[in-house]
Amino acid sequence: MEKTPFLPPLMFLLLFATFSVTFSASITTDKSALFALKSHITHDPHNLLVTNWSTSTSICNWIGVTCGSKHHRVTALNLSSMDLTGTIPSQLGNLSFLASLNIRNNSFHGSLPTELTNLHRLKYLNFGNNSFSGEIPSWFGSFTKLQGLLLYMNNFIGVIPSTLGNLSKLEKLILYNNRLQGKIPMTLGKLSNLEQLELNYNSLSGQIPSSLCNLNSLVALFLSNNSLDGTIPECIGNLTSSLSHVDLRMNNFHGKIPENFAEGCRLKSFLISKNQVEGSLPRSLGNCKDLKLLDVGNNYLNDTFPNWLGNLDQLQVLDLRSNRFYGKVDSSDVTFTRLHVIDLSRNNFSGYLPVNFFENLHAIREGNGKKVKPEYMKDVMVGEKISFWLGLSFTTKGLETDFEKLLTIWTAIDFSSNQFFGEIPKTIGELHSLIVLNLSHNCLTGHIPSSLGDLSELESLDLSLNKLHGRIPTEFTNLGFLEVLNLSHNNLVGLIPHGKQFDTFSNDSYIGNLGLCGLSLSKRCDNDEGTPAKFDRDEDDDGLNWKFSILMGYGCGLVLGLSMGYIVFTTGKPWWFIKIYVRVQQRFVRKVKKRTL
Repeated sequence: MEKTPFLPPLMFLLLFATFSVTFSASITTDKSALFALKSHITHDPHNLLVTNWSTSTSICNWIGVTCGSKHHRVTALNLSSMDLTGTIPSQLGNLSFLASLNIRNNSFHGSLPTELTNLHRLKYLNFGNNSFSGEIPSWFGSFTKLQGLLLYMNNFIGVIPSTLGNLSKLEKLILYNNRLQGKIPMTLGKLSNLEQLELNYNSLSGQIPSSLCNLNSLVALFLSNNSLDGTIPECIGNLTSSLSHVDLRMNNFHGKIPENFAEGCRLKSFLISKNQVEGSLPRSLGNCKDLKLLDVGNNYLNDTFPNWLGNLDQLQVLDLRSNRFYGKVDSSDVTFTRLHVIDLSRNNFSGYLPVNFFENLHAIREGNGKKVKPEYMKDVMVGEKISFWLGLSFTTKGLETDFEKLLTIWTAIDFSSNQFFGEIPKTIGELHSLIVLNLSHNCLTGHIPSSLGDLSELESLDLSLNKLHGRIPTEFTNLGFLEVLNLSHNNLVGLIPHGKQFDTFSNDSYIGNLGLCGLSLSKRCDNDEGTPAKFDRDEDDDGLNWKFSILMGYGCGLVLGLSMGYIVFTTGKPWWFIKIYVRVQQRFVRKVKKRTL
């Protein structure tokens, strides 16, 4: 009985020893798992793991490794953007305390081992921008604590597993840019906490499932560049109390745009271009006061110009091209103060170019004058910045160009391929930040305003296939950034300005203007100094030169005639010459009088 007091300390030592052995074994397990990963990496160009992941230092000090403060177990592994090449070993599933796994922006490849299902504590998994292949494993549905699943920009094939609907805590499901096929699973409608659903750039086909209407927390819905069809669900309008970004471009949607965008709508971007949508623009879009980007191009919309959008003082990009919009562009009662990209090309707009519209484009008039630092158009969403302008396309520098990202200082006006007539407003020359101006394929007349030479930021100017006449303003030589110029197929005349950028433009910029001459053309002017040929003279100058020539000829003939007449008449010989002379003189005088009249 006297030895019993020694039992508790002994038991404590045994428990401590057991815990130490277990703890040490656990640390060894984590170290073994990370060494297994290191051995599966075949290319480490920056030697980040070779020099840092060694037995001489604690794994908690290894680059990319984060340990818990209590148990010193690996809780996070971040190897993103290290240019690593390799595969995922099965031993990685032994990191039983792992809550975050991020290996995005590398070159990992192969399939994913099933042993990853042991990562029961996993909350965040990012395998984006690698080269993984095969199907997305259905066992991803067992990560019940997962909040973010990002598998974008890989080579995954097959269908989206319906088991992902079991991830009740999931906030981000980002699978864009793979080779996924089939329907969008109805089970995704059970993800009540989902904020981002990005399935764009795949080969998905079935209408948008009605179950997605249950996603009341959804902020971003990106389904573009698939083969989806059917109509755009009416519930999209009902979800706009939470939805900020909707991208349905490049699908086969038909029917009309939902008309129930409610008051309090939070939409910042709405993109449905390159579908088969018809009807008119719903006036309820005017409830979306935060709307920055509206892209409805390449559809079958039939409507007048939506001047009511001018009440949206956040609107920056408006794309209505390749539809059936018609009538005048009138915005006399509203202003598009922040608009800096507008594309109305390939519609049936008519009438004069709207002077008041250009006068109110304050973002283009003043934007670069402040010399702000260029940055990409982004939006802070769910704790991170995302680019919601991905994949926009505009005609610039003569070609339709896809913009992976769009700079805030990029400005463009495209009114081409409509039925506008009249003169080009001089006020366009006050849009000092303008980079692209395309007014081609219309019925514009008159002279090219010299004020366009004040557009110091202009890189692309297309005025081709109109009825413009007169000279090319010499002020155009001030356009130091101009890379593309198309003035072809007009009625322009005179000498092409010489100097700076104009010396780089080829004959293609001017073809179809028979009255032009200069160094850029095979058709020269009168001399190498650039003196205009006679077709280059103004009408008033031509008239004066013609009369001057007649008077000179008449004067010379008169002097010569009087001299010869004096000789002939004083001698009286020969008499026959006198008769002929008198008749010719009378005829010449009558002809001169007739032409001068």
